[in-house]
Amino acid sequence: MYKTSLELAKAIAKAAADKKGRDVVLMNMVGLSPATDYFVICSAGSTTQVKAISDNIEEQLSEAGHSMLHREGYREAEWVLLDYGDCVAHVFLQDSREYYSLESLWGDAELTTYEE
Repeated sequence: MYKTSLELAKAIAKAAADKKGRDVVLMNMVGLSPATDYFVICSAGSTTQVKAISDNIEEQLSEAGHSMLHREGYREAEWVLLDYGDCVAHVFLQDSREYYSLESLWGDAELTTYEE
């Protein structure tokens, strides 16, 4: 189990990066959203890769003892949302990420680029 929401967010980011998720960022949502502390956002080049990244996040966090609360968008695999309570992962097809532009929508959030 990860002790803090930041540790959880970094674990999600690492799992995404392990499957070649692109432009992985952590958005600090503390004080901006009552629902979660962090968004972790990444892009993928295909729906197959969106699913592979999502599957890896689920697998890695399950092995660490974290249960997912909710998943959306897996069948279409254009934007998969994985809700872990304190952290929410968003795995996008590149075009969908640009269209929805969560980083702009939540412009007050502090962004940190994930680097391995």
